[in-house]
Formats: sequence, structure tokens, C-alpha cells
Amino acid sequence: MHFPVAGIDVNPFVPPLVAFGISLFTSMGGVSGAFLLLPFQMSVLGFTSPAVSSTNQLFNIVAIPSGVWRYIREGRMVWPLTWIVVLGTLPGVFLGALIRIRYLGDPEDFRFFAGLVLLGIGLRIAKDLMRSTSSGALRASEAESEGLVKTPRQGAGEADLPRVEVVELSWARVRYVFRGERYEVSVLKTSSISAAVGIVGGIYGIGGGAISAPVLVAFCGLPVHTVAGASLMGTFVTSLAGVGFYEALAPFYPGLQVAPDWGLGLLFGLGGFAGMYGGARLQKHVPARLIKWMLAACVLFLAGQYILPRLGTPP
Repeated sequence: MHFPVAGIDVNPFVPPLVAFGISLFTSMGGVSGAFLLLPFQMSVLGFTSPAVSSTNQLFNIVAIPSGVWRYIREGRMVWPLTWIVVLGTLPGVFLGALIRIRYLGDPEDFRFFAGLVLLGIGLRIAKDLMRSTSSGALRASEAESEGLVKTPRQGAGEADLPRVEVVELSWARVRYVFRGERYEVSVLKTSSISAAVGIVGGIYGIGGGAISAPVLVAFCGLPVHTVAGASLMGTFVTSLAGVGFYEALAPFYPGLQVAPDWGLGLLFGLGGFAGMYGGARLQKHVPARLIKWMLAACVLFLAGQYILPRLGTPP
């Protein structure tokens, strides 16, 4: 099947199958999978024009709602955190789209910079996980000896899943309770980080979730089970705006493919839709620690894809 905007020929079953496999895995950590689809489209399919960024965001728009709906249904959508991420990311998405079109038609310099940022985030998550291994085991042993650990009931249904309770909402901070622990989010810090994330997301069409989820986990100390829904919802809204912005800019750059390849993006999105629903459903059965390791591995993998070619080393 020929996709005219992308300028490629590919079996129509390949995009949804690839997107399903990626999204099933990544959505458990609040990541749509677009950050892995980008290297696939560029390196495997040969789709390298600026339109690959908007096509990636189109994938997010189609794929994400199923995962978001599942998190909302299970009461794990932290709405104040979601809107902080969205409002912070949107300006960055618009700026990122302009940079991508005007200055980074061949974005090797920025790929290298983004790789360094992702490398730092991935190493931070891995470091935190390794540092907490021994102390976590010690705390678990002490809690068990004091009778503080309860054995989970077998066959517990969705009604028994912990829900997020927002206990404070102001212009300065958001506080919420999850599994008996209280977490605090600085509005200024989170929105500032989200703006930087939006620039990266706007340029590469990853929506920002691949970066915002690890950042919220590593630097804000938030549990991944509460970050996932907010990150996916933020990625959905910013991708919606990003696609609209790329479409609006397309007439001003007639010599470039800027608007998304709708056929390819929809095929990716259909596979991602099924994968994200499955990932959101499976997340509650997967330990948060394992999800964090998967996030770290994904981010480090992407960092390698961006950094190693610049160093002259095959990724």
C-alpha cells in the first residue's frame, strides 16, 4: 500500500501490529509509544520529512483515548496534575513545531541534544531504583515483622483498587493521597518542566509523554500508577493541538511535507488504541518497580538511538 505523504510503500497490516506491540508495553508507564514509533518510521520505513512528527501526533490522538478511559474508570486519573501538564506543555508544543519546520528539517543536532536529556532521565530513574533496592527490602521486612503488611485478597476486583484522592488544590501546589501515602506537586515546577517537554514533543511528535512520565516519577517523586493516566491525557491534548498547528502551517511551507500522513497515522492509531487499552488494564497487575525499570529501559534505548549515530557508533 502506498502512502503519498510519507512517500513509502508498506503492507497495511504492519503499522497497526507494530503500534499494538509497542503501546501494550509502554502505556503501562503512561507513555503512548510514539517515541518508539518515531525511530521505526524513520529508520525502518524511511519516513523522514517533518510530516513524520505530525503523523506521530496523529497516532497519539487515535490511540490514547482507550487507555485514558481505563484510568478514569479505575479512579487513577489525577485531574489537577493532568491540567498542569497540559497547560505547561501546550506553549512548548507550538514552539517545537515551528523549530522543527523552520530549522530542523534534518534534525541531527537536536536529536543529539534530546538524546542527552533522555539519557539523564533514564539514568536518574535507574539510579533511584538501584538505591532503593536494599532499603526497600529492609523496610518490607520490618513492616512484616510488626504486622503492618496485609496479604492481598485473592480475586479482588476493580472495586478494590486504590483510588486517588485529591486533598489540596491551589495555585501553588496539588496534594493527593494514594495507597495511604500523601504526594505533593509544585504547580510552578511541574508547568516549567512541562513547557520544556512540550518543545521536544512538538519537534519530534512524541507528545511529551515519553519524557513527562519519567520526569514526574524521577524528579517529582510521584508513583507511576498515578502518573500514567495524567501523562497519557496530557499527551492526547497536546498532540491534538500539535496536529492542528502542523496543518495550519502546511500552506506556508509548500516545499515541505508538513501535514500528517492521515492514512498511515490512522493505521498506527488503530493498533495503538487496542494496545493502550490492554496496557492500562494490565498495569494494576504489574509491580510499579517493574514499570519503572521498563520506562528506564525505553528512555535509555531512545537516547542511544539519538546519541550513538552522532558519535559514529551504530545504535
